Amino acid sequence: MDINKELRLAISTGEVHFGLEQTRKAIEAKKAKLIIVSSNCPDKGLRRMRKVKIYKFNGTNPELGAACGKPFSISTLAILNPGQSSILSL
Repeated sequence: MDINKELRLAISTGEVHFGLEQTRKAIEAKKAKLIIVSSNCPDKGLRRMRKVKIYKFNGTNPELGAACGKPFSISTLAILNPGQSSILSL
């Protein structure tokens, strides 16, 4: 599976929230189906949460941002609705 392609498809056809605060809110609201965390995410507490499936992205914040097609760094993101992507099978 091409993670970059699936991320962009999920972003364009589904519902995705970016950033630590938005990810935490999605987890607390029990709306997050998958959390993607960059390898250098500053908040290790997210990785200990077992309420939702967590995928460790093999890249830094800027690389995750680029994979999402965004011009900024992304440390975490929450997939609420995958849309037409098959990203939940990670």
